[in-house]
Amino acid sequence: MSDRHPHEHGPHEHGPHEHAPHGHAHGTPGLRHRLAHLLTPHSHETAGKLDPALESSARGMRALWVSLAVLGATALAQAVVVAASGSVALLGDTVHNAADALTAVPLGIAFVLGRRAATRRFTYGYGRAEDLAGLVIVLTIAASAAFAAWAAVGRLLDPRPVAQVPAVALAALLGFAGNEWVARYRIRVGREIGSAALVADGLHARTDGYTSLAVLLGAGGSALGWHLADPLVGLAITAAIVLVLRDAAREVLRRVLDAVDPALVDRAEHAVRQVPGVRAVGELRLRWIGHRLRAELTVVVDGEATLRQAHAIAVETEHALLHAVPRLTAALVHADPAPLPGEADPHLALAHHATT
Repeated sequence: MSDRHPHEHGPHEHGPHEHAPHGHAHGTPGLRHRLAHLLTPHSHETAGKLDPALESSARGMRALWVSLAVLGATALAQAVVVAASGSVALLGDTVHNAADALTAVPLGIAFVLGRRAATRRFTYGYGRAEDLAGLVIVLTIAASAAFAAWAAVGRLLDPRPVAQVPAVALAALLGFAGNEWVARYRIRVGREIGSAALVADGLHARTDGYTSLAVLLGAGGSALGWHLADPLVGLAITAAIVLVLRDAAREVLRRVLDAVDPALVDRAEHAVRQVPGVRAVGELRLRWIGHRLRAELTVVVDGEATLRQAHAIAVETEHALLHAVPRLTAALVHADPAPLPGEADPHLALAHHATT
């Protein structure tokens, strides 16, 4: 007896099971309250709670807009100094910051697509658009590394002094501070909502912060009369960017290949084993779709259980998983009867369909 139970849980959060009340102020709402309503998705279901998928997407969008504003302002301030000083190194850093701000575009598109409903063609929805955005960001980091290497080698072959060193140094510190703040913010939010693309974008912002430090050190060396300081430090920072590129590419490629943290699998199996009526846990699979998880698993139940009893066990199994695994939105549970001595394998008819 088997039960396939795809069950979407709507407007309440599973995992760390939160029950935040959705209050409504009485009287005339103020401007702050109206803006909060515009920026935050609301649910008016009986439970009155936020849909976790919409909330996580909204948080991702807020992270992108805030990052775009901070990095845009940073690049604009640096451009003013570039115009006054003619610093080629700072020009490269400004281009990096502008490019990093623009990476919000593919991520923003991915978050918007991820909120669209599933269709007959895209039956799992559009969450994997985030993985494609992550690949674009990895390519952007690679381009940044190539640009940094090209600029450093060019300056090494043709060393020149840096003009307006105090202003360039200040702009370099501004670039580092802006990028590091954005990096920490993106990485934190990305990990909280499970978006590998947003984490990769945060790592990219960090590489641009390193580039800013290279500009600062190079300007200092130039002020001391050592014109090779700028290109040599630039090459060292290029190596650091390559290391960050490796980490970002590994994280995004793992997500594209449906990799999950083995600890999540262990946690899921432990939760399922605690469900009354589950005798054993068979194959269990987890996969990311954007920043949300789905599960497929087999449980062994009493062979004499009725269809309704097996269905109830499947429902309770999914419920336990939704509580135990963060960002899990649905589970497909297949119930297998416990085998009797001498009984043929009920899946034998499927054996010739198995791939080797």
